[in-house]
Amino acid sequence: QVQLVESGGGLVQAGGSLRLSCAASGRTVSNIFMGWFRQAPGKEREFVAAISTSWSAGNTYYADSVKGRFTISRDNAKNTVYLQMNSLKPEDTALYFCAQRRYYRSSYSRTDDYDDWGPGTQVTVSS
Repeated sequence: QVQLVESGGGLVQAGGSLRLSCAASGRTVSNIFMGWFRQAPGKEREFVAAISTSWSAGNTYYADSVKGRFTISRDNAKNTVYLQMNSLKPEDTALYFCAQRRYYRSSYSRTDDYDDWGPGTQVTVSS
């Protein structure tokens, strides 16, 4: 069974950058469709970004709210997926989770599309 652990969160000023990491064990990330979600206090968990498997061309997908500012990528040698976050805004403040799915779904932006989750890493953006 795959285990996911996020890291890289922290406190940053608006306009700054952070890079989140999601280290996977138990499966090779190149073979996993993986996503990033976030959850702010009092709000539902929302989709941020996703990356398909290497044999599916490693296509990337983004929520409109982060498109052009965030980049999802994968380092197969380190079995890690990253979320580079630039031009951060206070509204990006949330607990960020990575997730993976064990089998194909036709959608990718719902929490039900994923089977396993990491514990999360906190991102706080000050104004």
